[in-house]
Amino acid sequence: MRFLPRSAFAQTVLLIGMLLLINQVVSYLSVTYYFIRPSYQQINSLLATQIKVVFIEGLDHQDPKLHQAFFEATGIRIMDENEARKSGLEQARYYQFLSRQMSNELGGNADVRISPGSPSLFWVNPPQAPDLWITVPMQGLGEADISPLTIYLMVIGVLSVAGGWLFVRRLNRPLKALQGAALTVARGNFPPPLKEEGSSEIIAVTRAFNQMSKGVKQLEDDRNLLTAGISHDLRTPLTRIRLAAEMLPEEQDWIREGITNDIEDMNDIIDQFINYVRQDRQEKIERVNLNSLIDDVVKARNIEAHHDIELHLEEIPDLQLRKVAIKRVLENLIDNAFRYGSDHITVTSGYNNKSREVFFCIRDFGAGIPEEQVENLFQPFAQGDKARGSMGSGLGLAIIKRIVDMHLGHISLENHADGGLQASVYLPVRLIR
Repeated sequence: MRFLPRSAFAQTVLLIGMLLLINQVVSYLSVTYYFIRPSYQQINSLLATQIKVVFIEGLDHQDPKLHQAFFEATGIRIMDENEARKSGLEQARYYQFLSRQMSNELGGNADVRISPGSPSLFWVNPPQAPDLWITVPMQGLGEADISPLTIYLMVIGVLSVAGGWLFVRRLNRPLKALQGAALTVARGNFPPPLKEEGSSEIIAVTRAFNQMSKGVKQLEDDRNLLTAGISHDLRTPLTRIRLAAEMLPEEQDWIREGITNDIEDMNDIIDQFINYVRQDRQEKIERVNLNSLIDDVVKARNIEAHHDIELHLEEIPDLQLRKVAIKRVLENLIDNAFRYGSDHITVTSGYNNKSREVFFCIRDFGAGIPEEQVENLFQPFAQGDKARGSMGSGLGLAIIKRIVDMHLGHISLENHADGGLQASVYLPVRLIR
């Protein structure tokens, strides 16, 4: 079980809080033992001297007239047990260290108590007369349940922790912005330059990140331009080759068909390259129910008599997504399942309430893929298809993963326990960027 927080923010606040707590405890104990306690001990010693006067040899300490004289002259009252209880003895608080000191001063077992008020009263039960209680009024003591020192230390502690929390929060704010921007770049988006703020080290890191993001975006733009240029330059000669093939005599139909098929394969590969770099980011985000997209794609594939799709669709909430892009994911996964798996496949959808994700799974009943190849299938140009006896450009699954990442979701491929390969896509129920 982990007790310490993981984030630097929480760890710093905890460290400041612990140091302040230790400082407050030490300050409280120091003031108590070196200032307050000696003051009380001095007062207690003076009280002991006054009480000794009551028991001077020759005076009758039981004489009511003597009690009245003492009260009129000094405010000190001498009472028996019953009278003391009626006057508030039960509400007085017992102090062990004062009682111990008073016992040493008076030479016997003494009991010292203090009742708060204005003035507060010191109650002393002297060893010379255990049946008597002597009350001495004192100004400025016991006027509050919580001492001013305690309140002062509590206020200082709260203000210090709050100040430390604000300082660390301000220090960590650029780091959180940097984290969010890094995740955005990892998904293929490029946020505007981050504001350079915070300490000098954080400003240097933010400036380096802005330069890196700008460089990556420039590299992405150059790659898109290069791909578009290559696509344009290749399609023109391919069109001329197609026209030339159409002009071949009838007895060379087999040559014309071979050339036409090769040109179509090349066009498909070029389209995959374009789709890989384009990522459909210009498409508008719409509120769509995923089951309706699945129905549309399945209806389009049902025109092929030798293909069979079995649906298991549960009720799911609507999503904010790019409709055409998700359709491309469905079409590519279904096409892969038919091409490399089996003529019968299943499509399942559902909603995970705990993770708040909508998912769909496409399973075929083919030979599956060796486990050691599954991990690298989403890498560009990875020829995972060879494991199931086919050739390709290696961009199909990479395009699918880019689209899913763009929707803040995730995709997985795994061999089903009962045979075949299953592709699962999970999309969060929240607005995408």
